Amino acid sequence: MAIDLSTVNWLYVVILAVFVFIAALLGSLISFRNRVGGAIVAAILFAAAFVYWTYYPHPSLPGPISVGSIAPAPAPSSGRAPAAAVPANPVSTMSQEPAAPPASSGK
Repeated sequence: MAIDLSTVNWLYVVILAVFVFIAALLGSLISFRNRVGGAIVAAILFAAAFVYWTYYPHPSLPGPISVGSIAPAPAPSSGRAPAAAVPANPVSTMSQEPAAPPASSGK
């Protein structure tokens, strides 16, 4: 098996499964047993619960359990010197005035 089950955070899986169950139950009740409407409501409710549980800091509850930080992959080493860093907010010294129209030849 490609997944090492000993590294799975089972508490996180159980919490998300409870969120899915509650979202599906509420989606079914809110949409009056309409399957497509219930699925849409359940997906919206689960997305809201997932974002709240994963990203909102709540120190008194178990979690939030982060899905990991997103960092850029390191650049492959090609033996060349790294490029100069570009500032995040560069200051432009170019004039912002429009260019004058070209002079006509008079004919």
